Amino acid sequence: MTDYQAPADARLAASLLLVRDGADGLEVLMLRRAERDNDVRSGAVVFPGGVLEPADREAHRFVVGATDAALSARYGLRAGLLDYAVAAVRECFEEVGLLLACDDFGRAAEPQPGWADWRQRLQRGDATLAQFCQALGLRLDLRHVVCWSHWLTPPGTAKRFDTRFFMAPAPAGQVAEADLGEALELMWLTPAQALDPARELKLLPVTRRTLRDLAVFASAAEALAAAATQGSPIPRTMPRRCLNRKGPTVVLPDDLAYAEVCKLDPDGLAHDAWCELVAGRAVRLSDRVVRVTAPNPGMMTGPGTNSYFVGDPRSDAWALIDPGPADEQHLAALKAAAPGRVRWVLATHTHVDHSPGCVAAAAAFGAEVLGRRPAFAQGQDASFAPVREPQHGERLTLGPGATLRAIHTPGHASNHLCWLLEQEKLLFTGDHVMQGSTVVINPPDGDMSAYLRNLQALLDEDLDWLAPGHGFLVAQPHAVLRALIAHRLRREAKVVDALRLRGTATLDELLPEVYADTPPRLHPVARRSLLAHLLKLRDDGRAADEGGDCWRWQGGA
Repeated sequence: MTDYQAPADARLAASLLLVRDGADGLEVLMLRRAERDNDVRSGAVVFPGGVLEPADREAHRFVVGATDAALSARYGLRAGLLDYAVAAVRECFEEVGLLLACDDFGRAAEPQPGWADWRQRLQRGDATLAQFCQALGLRLDLRHVVCWSHWLTPPGTAKRFDTRFFMAPAPAGQVAEADLGEALELMWLTPAQALDPARELKLLPVTRRTLRDLAVFASAAEALAAAATQGSPIPRTMPRRCLNRKGPTVVLPDDLAYAEVCKLDPDGLAHDAWCELVAGRAVRLSDRVVRVTAPNPGMMTGPGTNSYFVGDPRSDAWALIDPGPADEQHLAALKAAAPGRVRWVLATHTHVDHSPGCVAAAAAFGAEVLGRRPAFAQGQDASFAPVREPQHGERLTLGPGATLRAIHTPGHASNHLCWLLEQEKLLFTGDHVMQGSTVVINPPDGDMSAYLRNLQALLDEDLDWLAPGHGFLVAQPHAVLRALIAHRLRREAKVVDALRLRGTATLDELLPEVYADTPPRLHPVARRSLLAHLLKLRDDGRAADEGGDCWRWQGGA
């Protein structure tokens, strides 16, 4: 149980998702807000809802199907959740004329002529919800109301709202009618219809995300059942304001940039952190780290290869990790972004998107190239010629406040090195850990057994952040590592199941089954990782290589 306290600058609010089944599946009621000056929500299409009112609490005694103690406890709170639920019911009635109510016997309330007058009085503040219920002998019916989500407006916003979203089936026998004050237009839409760009609906981030979450349900009953089985407490979602090339925007917790935005703008008031990786743009991640992304986006490189300057601002000795491809534009950006004298150029591995820039960068900065040579030359950077090959555990002192420790992590590549900035517990992962996707393990230089072993080994390191070769800073490193290991083992289990079922099979027979969840355009590279899994199973004594890309199940646990 928690004693939740909303931020002092946030207004408490509630919203109600009314759902029903339409001809095309699940529909949800939405309204177009009135146009108002200096209001970001002006003209937006939203769900019914609004702020809590002190008088809402008086209506608790007219509620059936819930008590504050029971409802709050169900969702991990000590008290107060019924205030939100009552407010959601009231706001829905005021804005769209639909009322979740019944009589003393639990029978659904039927609209009465007096409802319209009371609705207007409630909107004007001339009456309370309790008075309405008392006068018409109504009970607020919360028997089928469930919590859906909890959202908090980003800090630094002119108007902040701490909003609880509820879901309920649309009341039978009632017809929605816009109040023409707050709600100018009403519409029952499927999530897909609401999200259709052709409709040109103005959707707030919370509305868009809610619609996306609803889109997976085929019916109202399915959505309500899913909401009812959510864990406790309902997690709070707080977008963060930031920038991209189009200007101000927001990111949500499951967006790739979210953790980095929170790190660079910890109180959320500056709104100057970027949520987009832009080639050539220097980003200061800390006093010791500057990132520059190369102009080589693609299927295998994501937004591009990240190059990192690492050093101690109190000394004039910096390292450049992964100068990326041999690209004059990127080299110019690196020279412009260098925060001090670059003494070392470090390569995490010698794939062609990471190390070919070493030659030109070393010449430009007068630096030494450090990195390990690969065991297999195929597909590697032939120009790579390090002055020295760092050993596992070797430390590179960049100044009194910056030390990099080499961690040999073969798997994706035989020569792969991660570099740990010990003072910040920040691990530069190259391609050993990627953001938002799994890395290809391409034999013979790639080795699935080694890859899993070295992912596991990193769990013993004291880490706060990951700085991948592609993507933004990654928080909760150990959770990410465990998820990657679990993902690879699940994939291995699919290989085992498919091979055991067939007895003997070729790579091309196994591929569509094992990687059924992967787009066909990625199957050529997935085929290499499939081979890596089979080689691991061979080494484990569970599969045998029959030659000609043919494999036989050999048994084992």
